[in-house]
Amino acid sequence: MTWSEMQPLLEQGTVDTLYMVLWATVVTVLGGLPLGILLVLTDKGGLLQNTVVNKVVGVIVNIGRSLPFIILLIALIPFTTFVVGTFIGPTAMIVPLAIGAIPFFARLVETAIREVDHGLVEAVQSMGGSVPTIVRKVLLPQALPSLVSAVTTTVIVLVGYSAMAGAVGGEGLGSKAITYGYQRFDTQFMLVTVVVLIAIVTVVQLIGDLAVRLLARRGRTA
Repeated sequence: MTWSEMQPLLEQGTVDTLYMVLWATVVTVLGGLPLGILLVLTDKGGLLQNTVVNKVVGVIVNIGRSLPFIILLIALIPFTTFVVGTFIGPTAMIVPLAIGAIPFFARLVETAIREVDHGLVEAVQSMGGSVPTIVRKVLLPQALPSLVSAVTTTVIVLVGYSAMAGAVGGEGLGSKAITYGYQRFDTQFMLVTVVVLIAIVTVVQLIGDLAVRLLARRGRTA
């Protein structure tokens, strides 16, 4: 396959991949952030200590993390069809991508929140701060660099997931690599697709690292 033939396929695949990853990231953050915070708040010694809730949420998160994404992708076909109306295409793939990434991101959020100095929490408590106030004014701001790093890691995982989604009706670079590379024995196209995926991951990592450094620097000077 010549470059002129590859270019439109790669461009469309890249656009579809970025579209899936972007919206899946939004849904993942909206779903995973509260879960991660809940795991910390309801844990032993937490502000909302509740062993039953903590164990139930923990089990759900662990089950979600342990399922291989390709199996989850297939298992969610009926649910994806119910939500979107189809299980084929980039929009449909946002559903399993987000559901697969939410448990992963929730654990990263939990780890980031636990790193916050408990003394700051106690100080706000002593001044009469409510749980929502502590979360908004202490936990999230103090954990922000770690949370940005968690988002970066999650986006990179989603890029990998999106490539796998191409095997079961998803679009994007993974689908293009399978259809035009693997099935047509075009090694060159496969290699170019891999290079594009590596480039996307590298750019995401660089942006994430830069954001973390800027936030950490601002935190030290605040």
